[in-house]
Amino acid sequence: MTPILELRDIHTFIGQYHILQGVSFTAPHGAITALLGRNGAGKTTTLKTIMGLTPPRVGEIRFEGRRIDGKRPFEIAALGIGFVPEHRAIFRDLTVEENLKIAERKKGDYARKQEMIFSLFPDLKRLIHLRGANLSGGQQQMLAIARALVADNRLLLIDEPSEGLAPVVIEGLMGAIRQLTADSTVILVEQNFLVASQLAEHYVIIEEGRSVKSGRMQDLVNDRAAIHRYLGAA
Repeated sequence: MTPILELRDIHTFIGQYHILQGVSFTAPHGAITALLGRNGAGKTTTLKTIMGLTPPRVGEIRFEGRRIDGKRPFEIAALGIGFVPEHRAIFRDLTVEENLKIAERKKGDYARKQEMIFSLFPDLKRLIHLRGANLSGGQQQMLAIARALVADNRLLLIDEPSEGLAPVVIEGLMGAIRQLTADSTVILVEQNFLVASQLAEHYVIIEEGRSVKSGRMQDLVNDRAAIHRYLGAA
């Protein structure tokens, strides 16, 4: 498959700290790629670097063949990349509908996408006039992902979608994320290996700021030694 995103030897600093020390991978078009690794490995920083929030000091990032490293976050977003940050980051004082409308990139985006969004997340339609602060954790995560669908994003970066959610909520969320690849490519950070292995077709393992292993998820599932070495799972 043709890669929609390519990172080449990315080095990112936050202040004096050298966080990413050589991250390279490609993300195939129309698939889900999971970034895996222990806590603090650099997975979230990798997503923020792609979005230009923590710009790389060294290396190249290409989206659909075009270099985007060096661009500002709003310029990267305008190219068609959506970001769902860790901890949801919805507007808690706004209603569900207001949260969705504020995500428009062009006037009318929300109206065009309503049917698709509510087919993925029917709870949001029922709660359309409820403030974000009154939603459950799972509903807030649904809203965070739905906001990234309002504009025409061909690539979605999703950070820790299952964090803090009950298993029954995770199941529903996983089903919605699978359906996203009909129109978008997804790169997700997921600490829960069981969830990641059931969602993603491809994986990249990041260890101490470096990409150390990548490939087909099914191959990793069958490699118990690699899982134990890099992820600490049994």
